[in-house]
Amino acid sequence: QWRLVDSGGGSVQAGGSLRLSCLTSERTSARRCMAWFRQAPGKEREVVAVIATDGSHTSYADPVKGRFTISQDNAKNTMYLQLDSLRPEDTGMYYCAAYITYYDCIHDKVAYLYWGQGTLVTVSS
Repeated sequence: QWRLVDSGGGSVQAGGSLRLSCLTSERTSARRCMAWFRQAPGKEREVVAVIATDGSHTSYADPVKGRFTISQDNAKNTMYLQLDSLRPEDTGMYYCAAYITYYDCIHDKVAYLYWGQGTLVTVSS
């Protein structure tokens, strides 16, 4: 079964940076939409950024535009999320997720069938 393993979380002060990684268990030629979601304590899981593996789509949630960058290295079966200018409100568990599709990528978490185990990001003021 295809698996995702996310890593790279940690504790930083406001204004700091982190890079999250999502390693997939095997390479596939199928086009996928891959995303990062986050969930703060007591809140719903929300999308942060989305990328299509064929390069046709990249998008960001408004709160992170200009601060976060999603990217991928297909040779390494790895997706990344660069988090810069971190704020305390960015604190939460970050999850990578994916689904296979030939249609436009969507931001609704119900579409994503494969999930990483989560990596915790804590930003202090």
